[in-house]
Amino acid sequence: MIQFRRLVAALFFLLPVSLAAQSDSGYITGGGDVNAIHAAEEFRIGIHAYNRYAFNEAILSFERALSFRPGEAIIMDWLGKAYYRSGLENTALRQWRAAAEVYGRNSGTGMIVNNRIETVTNRRLLLPVANDEVRYIESGRYPGRYENQVLYRQPTAVLPHSDGSAWVVAYGSNEIVKIDVNGVIRDRKRGPINGFDRPYDLVRGLGGRLYLSEFRGGRVSILNANGDWQGYIGSKGLGPGMLVGPQNLAVDEDGYLYVVDYGNQRIVKFDPDGVFVLSFGLSSIDFPGFRAPAGIAARNSRIYAADSTAKCIYVFDPNGNYLGILVDDLLGPESLRFLSDGRLLTADTNRILLIDVDSAIVRELGVAGNARARIVGADMDTNGNVLAANFAAGEVSVLTRFDDLASGLFMQIERIYAEEFPMVTVELKVEDRLRRPIVGLDELNFFLSEGGREASEQRFFTPAYRFDRFDVSVLVERSPQTAGLRDDLSAALRDITGALGSNGNMVSIVSAGEQPQRERFENAVDSAARGQSAQYNNRWRFDLGLRLAATDLLPGEKKRSVLYVGTGRLGALAFEQYSLSEMAAYLANNGIIFNAVLIGGGPVSEEIRYLCRETGGKALSLYRPQGIREMVENIALSPTGVYFIRYKSSLPTNFGRAWLPVEAEVYLMERSGRDSSGYFPPLE
Repeated sequence: MIQFRRLVAALFFLLPVSLAAQSDSGYITGGGDVNAIHAAEEFRIGIHAYNRYAFNEAILSFERALSFRPGEAIIMDWLGKAYYRSGLENTALRQWRAAAEVYGRNSGTGMIVNNRIETVTNRRLLLPVANDEVRYIESGRYPGRYENQVLYRQPTAVLPHSDGSAWVVAYGSNEIVKIDVNGVIRDRKRGPINGFDRPYDLVRGLGGRLYLSEFRGGRVSILNANGDWQGYIGSKGLGPGMLVGPQNLAVDEDGYLYVVDYGNQRIVKFDPDGVFVLSFGLSSIDFPGFRAPAGIAARNSRIYAADSTAKCIYVFDPNGNYLGILVDDLLGPESLRFLSDGRLLTADTNRILLIDVDSAIVRELGVAGNARARIVGADMDTNGNVLAANFAAGEVSVLTRFDDLASGLFMQIERIYAEEFPMVTVELKVEDRLRRPIVGLDELNFFLSEGGREASEQRFFTPAYRFDRFDVSVLVERSPQTAGLRDDLSAALRDITGALGSNGNMVSIVSAGEQPQRERFENAVDSAARGQSAQYNNRWRFDLGLRLAATDLLPGEKKRSVLYVGTGRLGALAFEQYSLSEMAAYLANNGIIFNAVLIGGGPVSEEIRYLCRETGGKALSLYRPQGIREMVENIALSPTGVYFIRYKSSLPTNFGRAWLPVEAEVYLMERSGRDSSGYFPPLE
């Protein structure tokens, strides 16, 4: 930790800090003439508006400041930030480019602004490309040994967690260990009194329950969400529901558990409570039988099972009926894991493959270790890295997209809280180049400085991704179509309210009529959902309603979502004032998920699907058998890359009138990111 801070501090001392080296006004160049004074006052007003999420007010103040001091770099920089948070990314980029020219491209602040320009520009070009050909390369390792100390032995599987950490199954040391993003072991579980007996694979079942196969024990251990042992499924033997050398595991959408019974060359299926259902995979008229069953995965009523000797992946239905071969001519497939997009991540000797189960197209993502490496298990973590359990090397390899490694991390200082000056709290957001949040960081990953010197008394607060509290704002469509579906609107609001539980909070209900408005809903959710007859007309405004609903969420919890309730078919005025891309950027740049609850049963517009896709949300029918509860509850589980660090400022305040600079750097393995900002302390 000390060495890292010294290294980063050295980097900062080499960079010119433009904010700290300006005129007597502290941040506006050109002395203390009347225009500079007026610009400084408008700039101060803009900063305060920005910090209370009034981005439109901030834009107006920064524009007025520029009218007094045209070409002032710091004003253009902050004007760009306000436009960015407002979703107007093209305008933000223009302001940042102008600011970068004035700062100087080789200055410290100029390099930060240029990196911001490059990241946002590339992201806007790359986001629509979901299936690119970028390779993954090794960016780090979670070693099983440190000097003469053994940390764990012979990893066979990894199970990522939503906080960025991952459970690693250590076959050789009879345990599972939880490792964070920095490679630090945070927890270690060895099972009941008699311990685990050669654990092999770990999967997550319904309700967070975990299943752990024990190869030599001939059984599956049931664990709770924290990894504590609860009981057993199966026993060693040849009969129905018995196991010999159980290896890989899979759980389907209904919670049924599939166990690769390696010694009996079959697959055994159990219900969620561990009751034996059936077994399949022996030789039959249409199926040659398993020779060395390995990885298994389940999705959409299909069971995919690899055979490392036959070098192929077979397909079955949930009843064990053989359906054919997905792919063959592999090197020696082992683990199979489905990604969120429905593609199959496959460990094949030392290769990591990505397989499209619809087209059977196979793409090599990357290679872990050398040709002698044996990757037994692999999965993708919350931050988009592939974690590969290298059994032969006794370590877990971390593979990262080449472009992500080259471009680094995108960090922004979101807000500075200075009400308790000299104690200052900095709110930071860390993302990758595709706007995906980076979770799991801690105090080891951050460095703060002010005026080129390390900030004193730094204290790292609990990051936002660990909170399970969340806010929602409901946007109700007031079109002529929903006028006849008021009972459904009411039912949707009741379902949403019921799913909030003790952790969720409904901030507002917004009627998207011709003039969107907030509804009063205290103890009257039903009437707020139904609205007034006059509100329903063809001139209903989706964009203005969505903007209002999203704005209501800004001051609250960092996990938040707009829940649109409507037909999914937007009217002619849907994007009259704000374009679709601007609305998507406004939501995404402020960490707001767009979810859609659909009524009426008609087709859903591509615009609705686009907003869901760009913000990590879903579009679900109110009438689906499972309901919408899971969609609402999942908001609490959504990843967020927001962090809080508190420090004590040592800078002179000029009685609260000085502009005080703050710089921040984040570092994770081979990637880093920087940002600079500033604030006004309270007036004395």
